[in-house]
Amino acid sequence: MVLLPRLTKQIMRRCSAELLGIDLRLLMALSYLGDHDGAPQHELAEALCIDAKNVVLVLNELEDSGHLVRRRDSDDRRRHRVYITSVGRQALERAARALGDVENDVLQALDAAERATLWKLLTRAVRGAEPAIASHCLTGPRSRAEASGPVTC
Repeated sequence: MVLLPRLTKQIMRRCSAELLGIDLRLLMALSYLGDHDGAPQHELAEALCIDAKNVVLVLNELEDSGHLVRRRDSDDRRRHRVYITSVGRQALERAARALGDVENDVLQALDAAERATLWKLLTRAVRGAEPAIASHCLTGPRSRAEASGPVTC
């Protein structure tokens, strides 16, 4: 199935840090934290499919810009948990709006009902790939507007 990578490439070509307000690689990590606030740092490496050392670099950059904070896990002092800040949530919302425009462009051949179906199917696929997905992703879009908006889960 080469369709998803091809569609992803179309989206990535249209996204820039200037448009999104944040680098796409940072947005991926921030989006995961938006859905999994307080996730252990090592979980991000698995979820984002990147080396743990590179996760540290991404988290350093996001922390330096005020988008997240890392705190020691109270149950295991060797482990850090990562929390999105209000600044991070604002950046995520701003990027989601810009990404929504990009997705509307890429998915222009689909009507609203087809986009809602695609959203539900992709959400189910992500749920299978990320068992700990946030509860708002499990319920699906609450309105037609959300159904045609960006898939951030």
